[in-house]
Amino acid sequence: MDVAGLERLVPGRTYLFVANHQSIYDIPILFWSIPYQLRIIAKRSLGRFPFLGWHLRRTGHMLVDRRRPDRAAIFSWASRLTSKGLSLIVFPEGTRSRAGRVGRFKGGSFYLALEAGMPVVPLSVIGSRHVMLKGRLATYPGHVRLVVHEPIDTSGLAGTDPKAFGERVRQILAPDAESDVPQDGVHPRP
Repeated sequence: MDVAGLERLVPGRTYLFVANHQSIYDIPILFWSIPYQLRIIAKRSLGRFPFLGWHLRRTGHMLVDRRRPDRAAIFSWASRLTSKGLSLIVFPEGTRSRAGRVGRFKGGSFYLALEAGMPVVPLSVIGSRHVMLKGRLATYPGHVRLVVHEPIDTSGLAGTDPKAFGERVRQILAPDAESDVPQDGVHPRP
């Protein structure tokens, strides 16, 4: 596991971390690598898993019905957390990528940061899909890299189109996140 770019973060600052999503393994990777108290916004269906659902609720993570998100409840939850100095993590693709390509970002993930003026930190996770394959609970040896990109100041961006802003973030993290994806049948060198 290699991490690059932590020096770009200001200790004590609250951030919205935005990562591509390759594997269930991304979550422990980020919690281990990012030296902040973190909470995730996750899909409500994760709350039905034994132990996992209980743990997510008990430790203050937000479970959201993606079909009918309650923006007021999300803002209230996020305001309470950030007032305590906690940072948030979102995976705006909404699902994991089997092939390593970064999918389209859902705009709702960015609405909170834009309206609250919270700095957004793009994170590129590379190689985690090889360590824990989608659809399997087994882990395999492998090398994972995490790139912490420059935080994006969102102060003064309230009212900005969240989908357009999400695409801007996606364009920052995708090149690194996809750096191990074969191009025209040729595997890149690590």
